[in-house]
Amino acid sequence: MLIKNAHIIDPANNTDDISDILIEDGCISGLGASLGYTGDEIIDATGLIAAPGLVDVHTHFRDPGQTKKETLHTGALAAAAGGYTSVVCMANTIPAVDTVDVLSNILNRSSQEKIHIYQTSAVTIGREGKTLVPMKKLTAAGAAGFTDDGTPIMDAELVRQAMTEAAALGKVISFHEEDPAFVWQAGVNSGSVSETMGLRGADRKAEYSMIERDLQLALETGATVDIQHVSAAESVDIIRRYKKEDSHGLIHAEATPHHFSLTEQAVIEKGSLAKVNPPLRTEADRQAVIEGIKDGTLDLIATDHAPHTAEEKAAQFTEAPSGMIGLETALSLGITNLVKKGHISIKRLIELMSVNPARLYGLNAGSLSVGARADIVLFDPDISWTVTEEAIHSKSKNTPFIGMTLQGKVRYTISAGHIL
Repeated sequence: MLIKNAHIIDPANNTDDISDILIEDGCISGLGASLGYTGDEIIDATGLIAAPGLVDVHTHFRDPGQTKKETLHTGALAAAAGGYTSVVCMANTIPAVDTVDVLSNILNRSSQEKIHIYQTSAVTIGREGKTLVPMKKLTAAGAAGFTDDGTPIMDAELVRQAMTEAAALGKVISFHEEDPAFVWQAGVNSGSVSETMGLRGADRKAEYSMIERDLQLALETGATVDIQHVSAAESVDIIRRYKKEDSHGLIHAEATPHHFSLTEQAVIEKGSLAKVNPPLRTEADRQAVIEGIKDGTLDLIATDHAPHTAEEKAAQFTEAPSGMIGLETALSLGITNLVKKGHISIKRLIELMSVNPARLYGLNAGSLSVGARADIVLFDPDISWTVTEEAIHSKSKNTPFIGMTLQGKVRYTISAGHIL
């Protein structure tokens, strides 16, 4: 395959240039002009940006156990539609990914999909926060990292033990930081909106208090940690402070597209479609998340793609599950709300959505070097499009962005040299 006249933006190689890309046997075999291609599989990428395929380190495919919401296959389709060629799935399946058998089953089935699906293991058995999983055995079986995502681990000594073992194994350990003592109603910020709804909501202290604890433990143990879906201004400040003490690059943190794009007002407008954990917060918090992205405090953009059925989301707000899908809108939200508004460059966006996530997990992804696997996204950064249910490939449609007009649209997703 030959991709002609692409605007290549590859932060891993500091490339920002118009060039052709030659693909052979699933890998990039040439970059430049006059590459000597004589076949008929040619993509004219004039006006399109070519970037390393996007990498999401925080996604839920609900498989096994909740396949009415998503499957490995429908999740892979949604990922490809959004420009993602690699995803790291969370361990809160049913049963949880806490044994080699469950992990191996997922990995075997994932190998049949056309994107690259990596699977984390839980940190604790059953994600109950009581007993560590056999981390060494699960690493040997192919676990990409460890997380009890969706459930905070309250036992600090157990967290210390998990971090110590993860550090010894060279694996990332990721944390959902919400102390239930400060969460009276999940999915809505404790503030003016929750008061209007007659609810106490989820207080910001639930997040930042646990972040402080875990970053201190990370520095003490030498563990590489990922603080998931940061939502509060205090959290950004704490991460920024600890990163200044971190001389080994141990601390990483995610911003989600919904936390840099929306505020708690979306709960009033969209109801349970905007119900997420941690919740959407105030405009000041949204701006703090953006500042964290700009100065490198938050060095990953991750979707927290969380499918739920229409019936589940139609329940009363307090009963509806938290979470929204995000793979198919993430790039456009980044372009619309970060790049087009002058907060960061398109090169920096690609770094946050591809290069940094790939490096954190040590994945074969994140660059357009000659010899690299041909995982490529081609997108038009200037075209506008409106999000519709019909355009969504996920099995679930639970997103507050339906009906919104966004900028930037994926035109081709190429995984290992194959157009998806």
